[in-house]
Amino acid sequence: MSTLALITAFTTLGGVLSVLAASGFMVLSDAVRARILPHMISFATGALLGASLLALLPHAIEYSGVRVHELGAALVGGILLFFVLEKLVLWRHSHDHGHDCAEHSPLLSSRAKSSAYVVLIGDSLHNFVDGLVIGAAFLANQHLGIASAIAVIAHEIPQEVGDFAIFLRGGFSRLKALSLNLLSSLASVVGGWVAYFALGQSQSLLPYALALAVASLLYVAMSDLIPGLHERTDARTGFAQVGFIAAGIALIAFTHSHAN
Repeated sequence: MSTLALITAFTTLGGVLSVLAASGFMVLSDAVRARILPHMISFATGALLGASLLALLPHAIEYSGVRVHELGAALVGGILLFFVLEKLVLWRHSHDHGHDCAEHSPLLSSRAKSSAYVVLIGDSLHNFVDGLVIGAAFLANQHLGIASAIAVIAHEIPQEVGDFAIFLRGGFSRLKALSLNLLSSLASVVGGWVAYFALGQSQSLLPYALALAVASLLYVAMSDLIPGLHERTDARTGFAQVGFIAAGIALIAFTHSHAN
């Protein structure tokens, strides 16, 4: 199978699987979801850390040759880039909610729907970046692409659960919420194609694209997922979180090392 076909297959599969898993997860009772979701987030954190530091970063260094300082600059620049992008999305989200109060209660439903569309745009951008990550990884190494796709799918499922809930709160039917999630997931396919055609023409950019991929996965793990894990401080939860994080790392390490 060609590299483009693999990128298309895994970006499509990742988007569809994460959306279907999220929609199926929403069918469960609130109590069951509350028990399972924290473990899913812990596992996704481990998968992201494993894919970025054990798989993507070593290959980025390998392809960069001696230009490790430039690679470090690309990594730092990528983290700042994703920080700014998230700030823009958060600013837009808070702007939409800025006037929600008791005196404006008739506007609450329209605000919720507006927020749902903001989330749709943000999720589409996020999926596009995920597609870039998977595409760049496949251009470097087929097994690296598979490991990256696994990490992306792992962290997409908890995110899609949240997005699905927001769409329902915005007044959308379950069918429309599912359709919107599937539509936004197609952005990952576009991202994969962009990576293939852009990086395929200039292989010298591949190490920096991999560095940006590392920045993306690290930023999601360190900024979005890990802070939520600290909300519960009891020892039992802490041990469970460490266990699931380790499981996520182990899966990526096994997948990558076994494939190679």
